[in-house]
Amino acid sequence: MKFTPLRLEGAYQVDLDRLGDSRGFFARLFCREEFGRLGLSEAWSQCNVSHSAEMGTLRGMHFQRPPNADAKLVKCMQGAVFDVIIDLRRGSTTYGHWTSVTLTAEGGEMIYIPAGFAHGFQTLTPQAELLYFHSDHYSPEHEGGLHYGDADVGIAWPLEITNLSERDKNLPPLKKVEPIL
Repeated sequence: MKFTPLRLEGAYQVDLDRLGDSRGFFARLFCREEFGRLGLSEAWSQCNVSHSAEMGTLRGMHFQRPPNADAKLVKCMQGAVFDVIIDLRRGSTTYGHWTSVTLTAEGGEMIYIPAGFAHGFQTLTPQAELLYFHSDHYSPEHEGGLHYGDADVGIAWPLEITNLSERDKNLPPLKKVEPIL
């Protein structure tokens, strides 16, 4: 695996080393030793899948508060998404800043998201599917989110938003969200 630091400290794009031949390829998605060398989560508590049928669907910006704040490893298994993270760590020099990675099934890239970040994505294709590894279990009482269109954050979504949950429409702006960690 190749780990490329993103502009928000602790976040990485993870590219697979594909070993291929005429049959296809083999690639490792996770290696405790490789993640450990960078001080990244070495254990996953939960693995989830997210499927979005419609291009332009937006999901996010979601996070978990302590004691269930979790790191994530996200991979696109079908289609393509514009994946976004926002730093919500108290005292971070990049607090409130965002960055993005385009994840595609064909490219195989992944994003490592440290605990203390909000996460969301917009589908760039119909029938987009994401695989999520979480370092802690989901806890509804520790769930949080912030508004995807907050002007203070300024995320430049690439497409018109065609599908959005009522919950995500009504999330608060960054200035009303307490920092995490």
